[in-house]
Amino acid sequence: MKKLFFFENLKFLIVLLLIVNFSKIEKIQAQKKSLTQPNIQNVIDEAFTKFKDLQGGKNADYIKELANVDPNIFGIAIVTTDGTVYTKGDITSMVSIQSVSKVFTMAKVLDEQGPQVIQDKIGVDATGMRFNSIVAIEMQKGKEINPLVNPGAIAAVSLVKGADSIAKWKSIVQIQSDFAGRPLSMNIPVYKSEAGDNLRNQAIAHLLQAYGRMYFDPVESTDIYTKQCALNVTAKDLAIMASTLANGGVNPITKKKVVSQATVMYTLPVMSIAGLYDDSGIWFYNSGLPAKSGVGGALIAVCPGKFGIAVVSPPLDQVGNSLKGQKVIRYVVEQLKANPYWIEPKN
Repeated sequence: MKKLFFFENLKFLIVLLLIVNFSKIEKIQAQKKSLTQPNIQNVIDEAFTKFKDLQGGKNADYIKELANVDPNIFGIAIVTTDGTVYTKGDITSMVSIQSVSKVFTMAKVLDEQGPQVIQDKIGVDATGMRFNSIVAIEMQKGKEINPLVNPGAIAAVSLVKGADSIAKWKSIVQIQSDFAGRPLSMNIPVYKSEAGDNLRNQAIAHLLQAYGRMYFDPVESTDIYTKQCALNVTAKDLAIMASTLANGGVNPITKKKVVSQATVMYTLPVMSIAGLYDDSGIWFYNSGLPAKSGVGGALIAVCPGKFGIAVVSPPLDQVGNSLKGQKVIRYVVEQLKANPYWIEPKN
């Protein structure tokens, strides 16, 4: 009787363990299901169809050449951290990277000189003002800005190592290209258009210089900054750049270690704070993903450890962010349950 009782209890325990394990497996599979290859492509396809005819927004026109960019360009790309590429729409047309470039120059400075340099010499707080605000500089005497608004971005350029402007520019092109996985080149018409009308940025650089917050010649630093904003990229390039951040600094396509894990760890929070101009808080509240936009129509977002996503669509909302880009990425994040703050409770 004792043996029978023992074996019956043993059977019960085995069945119970199997039930618990199957439950765990099902939960893991359910969590992974949303990021399967067919599902990712299906969601991108759905997003493209859902938003391709979306009306509204307009090209940036304060940079005259941007007003001439085809407003119908619309491309979506996702690159997962294992190097799988998913695309839909126009992924061959190039647009100027504009402010998205700020992320990767900041990462360069972080990688070269460490996080304390960014915190002490530029700042990492949101200014609470426009991305090109001069008042923000005056109020803080050049302090407490961040590398994703114009003053902080120009200061970041001035911090990039290099004996002269040629060396600094070469270094910036290299880091942007390493993130993209291919050599990037400059859109000359866009550069000329911006360089001919960048007096405000020059004023910003000189004001920073007056407060001791520029670390290289202000005129040359502004020119390098203007050049980096004019680099040409596609939606696929941008998704690879975002995915390199998602993959801890290793480009998932080329397998090159572009920056350290620590650099990524300090880069993503600044993107969360100030990635989408005046709507940065609204964006992060609704998506949970660090992101960066540019007035050329580019928008990238990073799902840490999983994928980078990019959309190119030039028409912007009133704040200066791609109208379709925001809609697409928020839809994809929702459908794939990719918001890092979507937490499945444990039983």
